[in-house]
This record gives sequence, C-alpha cells and structure tokens, in this order.
Amino acid sequence: MKILSLFCHADAFQERLKQIRPKLYRVAFSWSHNSALADDLVQEALIKALKSRNQLRDEAKTTGWLFSILANCWRDHFRQNRAMEDIDELEDFCCVDDADPERDHAQSQIATRVLEAVARLPVGQRQVLTLVDLEEFSYVEVAGILDIPVGTVMSRLCRARQSLKLHLKEFAPEQPARQIRRVI
Repeated sequence: MKILSLFCHADAFQERLKQIRPKLYRVAFSWSHNSALADDLVQEALIKALKSRNQLRDEAKTTGWLFSILANCWRDHFRQNRAMEDIDELEDFCCVDDADPERDHAQSQIATRVLEAVARLPVGQRQVLTLVDLEEFSYVEVAGILDIPVGTVMSRLCRARQSLKLHLKEFAPEQPARQIRRVI
C-alpha cells in the first residue's frame, strides 16, 4: 500500500513539473535570450528537482522551489560562461491576427525595442523584472528564489522599471495637455 502511494505521489509531482515547464522556459528565455540555452536550463532544473524532490517539505511551495533551482542553474551557467550571445528570435513571438502589414510592422518594432531594452538591463535587474512583472511572484518569493534580500529585489525592480521607462518613453500613450482654469 505504501509503495503504491509513493508511485501516485511521484506521478502527481511529474504532472506538476509538466504544468510548470512553460513558465520555467519563459523565464529562462527572458534571462538568457537564447532558446537552446533556456531549454537546457529548464531541463537541468527539472532533473535536479526530480533528484531532490524529497527535500521539498511543503507541496504548496513547489513553484517557488522550482524557480529557485532554475535561478541556481542560471547562476552556475553564468559563472561558467561569462560571454553570452543574445539571439533575437522575434519571429517566434509574432502572432498574426489580421493581414494588416502596418500594424504588424509597428508591433514588431515595439517588441524589438522592448526586447532590446530588457536585454540592456543588468542580469540582476532582468531576473527580478521577469519574476515580478511577468511571472507575478511577490517580492518575498523573488527574494527567496534569487537568495537576495527583499530590499534588493525592490531596488533592482525600481531601477529596471526606470530604465525601461527611459528607453521606451516614445511608445507611451500621449497624455492630453492639462488646461489651467481660472476660477473667479
């Protein structure tokens, strides 16, 4: 009976890994800007998770635990390979709704500029930005994943957003001019 429950638990854990894999890949790609590297990082993180799943004490924290493993794999790779190549694979992200070349071109330019602006961010800011803004982790969860203080998460996020705002201000919607009225 006990053996059967272990197999059922293992199947549930593997199913959970299958469900979270796309999120892990999305974050790994946003950190590395290289699809092959992102795939390798996710694969390594999943292997490590399977090998050490008995270390996970609280099933509710599986997602944060997996992202911590991914962050450690990224750090290990970054230490081993200081020089990294950024590969633009914008075509993978373009979605065709209607045949409107002007709109498609404008969206392509915006996406390219956003990718360039994010790629210019330092690695620490890029990691925090993707975990908080894309994956919607709390500051505390990000601090645990990256093994840094919460204050560092907040300051990196603030600096990353300010940098993006500076580099992307031309794409901001125009604010109507405020008229000053006199009340007599």
